[in-house]
Amino acid sequence: MSIQNMNDQWIEYAIKIQSIAQAGLQYGKDPYDRERYEELRKISAEMIAKKTDIKINKVYDLFCNETGYQTPKVDTRAAVFVDGKILLVHENNGTWSLPGGWCDVDQSAASNTEKEVLEETGFVVHAEKLIAVQDWRKHNVTNYAYGVLKIFVLCEFESGEFKENIETTEIAFFDKESLPEQLAVEKTTKEQILMCFESYENKNLPTLFD
Repeated sequence: MSIQNMNDQWIEYAIKIQSIAQAGLQYGKDPYDRERYEELRKISAEMIAKKTDIKINKVYDLFCNETGYQTPKVDTRAAVFVDGKILLVHENNGTWSLPGGWCDVDQSAASNTEKEVLEETGFVVHAEKLIAVQDWRKHNVTNYAYGVLKIFVLCEFESGEFKENIETTEIAFFDKESLPEQLAVEKTTKEQILMCFESYENKNLPTLFD
């Protein structure tokens, strides 16, 4: 997927059309209206395919496979500090990010954050404070055709050591002056990491949200 193309006004139009069509398919009763909503959904997928390098069948799989009223997906990210340095994980594609991932349906924001850290690093942590809730369209490079709410959680390190896993190749701790250049910017930007530092260094700061 061409990430730069996803930050595009026409993509936003397509996402909006998809959302309206999905709601119409959920609540619409008239068969002729449902047929029109299906057509709108196909048009929105074709718009995505035209503006990116994704094949149309793949767009249908990613973009048109949900039912019900469309809501944003939730992504939790952990800010774990040891000796004033923040934990980052090295992704399989060579980029770095805060540990985290999609919130499972049977997890809370706190428990999902702790679970993701354990899976990606082998560390046991305790979710301590909600740092921020952000709409990624305002902060990240977006490469999904749906909304994402990013939840950043300050976590306390308890125990553990890195364990091999299918998601990350290594871990490292960084101070503010030595952050890696190759960040997975759809997951974690430099500004978001610095935001976590600020929350860690000033525990009385309120939760940020937009």
